[in-house]
Amino acid sequence: MTKSSNNVWRILARMRGNIRRAQMLFKGRKERARDSLDPLSPGQRPQDILAVLLLTVGVAVVVFDVPTYPWLRSLPGEYRNAFRAFTDFGKADWILLSTGLTCLFLLALDAGRYAFRIRMAIGSVFTYATFIFYSVAATGLIAIAFKWSLGRARPKLYEQVGPVRFDFLAFDGTYTSFPSGHSTTVAALATALAFIFPSYRWLIIVAAFWVAFSRVMVGAHYPSDVIAGTLLGMTFTFFTVRAMARRRIGFHLSPSGKIEPNMNVRSAKACVRAVWQALRGQRGVNRVPNERARTEDTERTVS
Repeated sequence: MTKSSNNVWRILARMRGNIRRAQMLFKGRKERARDSLDPLSPGQRPQDILAVLLLTVGVAVVVFDVPTYPWLRSLPGEYRNAFRAFTDFGKADWILLSTGLTCLFLLALDAGRYAFRIRMAIGSVFTYATFIFYSVAATGLIAIAFKWSLGRARPKLYEQVGPVRFDFLAFDGTYTSFPSGHSTTVAALATALAFIFPSYRWLIIVAAFWVAFSRVMVGAHYPSDVIAGTLLGMTFTFFTVRAMARRRIGFHLSPSGKIEPNMNVRSAKACVRAVWQALRGQRGVNRVPNERARTEDTERTVS
């Protein structure tokens, strides 16, 4: 067997070992989840979210969907071209590819041999990348199931069938308007990033709004499609991050019940500085022999 083949098998074995350790870690958090079974506050319960969905989507169908297409046709073509320039940021492929490759790369590392701050950075990036990948992939599959099952006609068929034509199980690409897949992806990504970077929450929300709204401006979806997709992405990601916070995986619940990332600003800056210095050769990357005893208590606190 060649040296390159040995290296490949060694990396695969390391990945399997890291996956087993991650599974053991997640299983050990079940008791923590049982100890934090606080009831959902009003507005976060499934029945409340369903009520918001029915209200907002219903109002959008009645008030906004009908005049949207004629209004878009009255606008200069430059408007549509401007929104078309960034609407594809709502596609899931680049998000899944980047986060998926990041997870695979980190799984292939022998993280145990690195210094504490570098191990902390690797663990945090892997956790948050996996969180984003799962949220975007799962909501995308749910949106696809709804789109192909409900069979709502897209706006380009407005003059032929109108704005409220549904052809259930049509399995026709022109009847896959509800909900908007781009908006679902954008909402899932934005919600995840807003919890990971709470200081930038409003900037993330505003940017996500314009990407989602672009689906209306380019004539691909009705406003109700965008609203439904946004609520789907936000809701699923919120319940995902709450389940993680109850287990202290990447997030935790504050005494007031607020979801906060485990990696605070101070720790994040220290990790970034350590990785940057290691890349520039200004510090060693491997842990010193006596580091394990010194950092065990800190690692337990962070986890």
